[in-house]
Amino acid sequence: MAKDLQNWNPEDEQQWQSYGKSVANRNLWISIPSLLCGFAVWLYWSIITVQMLNLGFPFSKPDLFSLMAIAGLSGATLRIPSAFFIRLAGGRNTIFLTTSLLILPAIGTAIALQSVDTPLWHFQLLALLSGFGGGNFASSMSNISFFYPKRVQGYSLGMNAGLGNFGVTTMQLLIPCVMTFGLFGGEPMILQNFSGTLIGKIPAGTETFIHNAGYIWLCFLIPLSIAAWVGMNNIIDEHVSPNIGSTSSAFFKIIVMLGIGLVIAAGGLYLMLPEKANGMGLELNKWIVLPLVIAATVFALKLLPLGSAYKEGLKRQYRIFNNKHTWAMTVIYTMTFGSFIGYSAALALSIKVVFGFQHLMVDGVMTHNTINPNGPAALMFAWMGPFIGALIRPVGGKIADKMGGAKVTQIISVIMVISALGVAYFMKAAYASATPEEYFYPFLGLFLILFAATGIGNGSTFRTIAVVFDKEQAGPVLGWTSAVAAYGAFIIPKVFGEQIKATTPEIALYGFAIFYIVCIVINWWFYLRKNAYVQNP
Repeated sequence: MAKDLQNWNPEDEQQWQSYGKSVANRNLWISIPSLLCGFAVWLYWSIITVQMLNLGFPFSKPDLFSLMAIAGLSGATLRIPSAFFIRLAGGRNTIFLTTSLLILPAIGTAIALQSVDTPLWHFQLLALLSGFGGGNFASSMSNISFFYPKRVQGYSLGMNAGLGNFGVTTMQLLIPCVMTFGLFGGEPMILQNFSGTLIGKIPAGTETFIHNAGYIWLCFLIPLSIAAWVGMNNIIDEHVSPNIGSTSSAFFKIIVMLGIGLVIAAGGLYLMLPEKANGMGLELNKWIVLPLVIAATVFALKLLPLGSAYKEGLKRQYRIFNNKHTWAMTVIYTMTFGSFIGYSAALALSIKVVFGFQHLMVDGVMTHNTINPNGPAALMFAWMGPFIGALIRPVGGKIADKMGGAKVTQIISVIMVISALGVAYFMKAAYASATPEEYFYPFLGLFLILFAATGIGNGSTFRTIAVVFDKEQAGPVLGWTSAVAAYGAFIIPKVFGEQIKATTPEIALYGFAIFYIVCIVINWWFYLRKNAYVQNP
């Protein structure tokens, strides 16, 4: 335990059966809860913002959507350097440090939430730092891909991603519960609007301890950091981590690369946000800024003066950009995981905004500010979609191991198109109704189908990547595709916020459905047509 592995070859059946399987499983079962906490800290803004609205924090609905978008942009951008950590710093070193870094935003968020007078920029900074949790997915998936033979890659990666993604559901169930009592002391706040937990509504006037939403994660992060340090391994191999150097140098590389990602993400946000939300005031279009952020991060990492071993390691991994399959799988993976993570980030506040208010015509103008006493409690239902999407992911990987990844992806893509159009229909009807709760259950049912499809498709894409790419490229490709897909956690809340402000929330779903159709065509062209580059990998 806690030693570097040499001559590691999971494809060697004798090695695998004698000790390889137990070593791989130990690393996997430490990786999963660490990744779970990463997702929880990254996306806890989806629950915290709902409660901030219920408690009367002096921020507009677009400002609250922007906190989720900031965390989404940061987490996605940090996945770009994280995709290359394993080769440069080793798996054990990476998982230990990146898990430990989550303690910073957790403590900061707890402190900031203890006062409604905390300025917006404090929350924006903490949302930026919570992106550490989003970045962890790329390094975690890359690391686990090296521990298992190809024949079970769909299952093993599906387990890591699927159960790791349970961080979203865990957070959405745990935070509303721990906010109901003074687990960590401190002064309570009083609900101005009804809230909810898994078991029912909590009426206005009830005391709540919103700061527990940050402190609770320390109970898990501290022991998990210790477990990663004691129980995980670096793989010292030419195709995995050939030259990581000392532990301190590995940590230094990780911190510098994460710092580059944070600075560039913050710069992109500064260009996009309005001046009243602490931006530059240019309000550049997100479709212009996002490519700039991605390109700037990739090139900045390449220019870092961290020695010849760093440059050579990065150069070898950057070869994935010369492979056409990298770009095809980036788009397809964005359809599945990007949708899952984006909808997870936006669902709770969308339920609150669309169904928690009555939409009334007053003097010829549609208004959306009257509380709907019959509206659903968002925190009672928001966990269901991420729960289904995460739970079904290993199943998707296992089915793909038998049927082929591309075939499974194609089937769920069609389901995603139909479901997205159905969600759009009921969202449009609700946002024009004085009794939007009438449309809630059809809306929720179709959204749950959409989540299930993203989970199955995410598992099937793991299988495709494992088959299409060789041992050296598979890990970095998993990291890179997950990085780009994670921008869904920025795009989807951002688009929902914009379209709700424009009173046309259904337009967001129409746009996503069109994107899914494009993905169907790409998947067919690359992997399913008669002369496909790789037939149904």
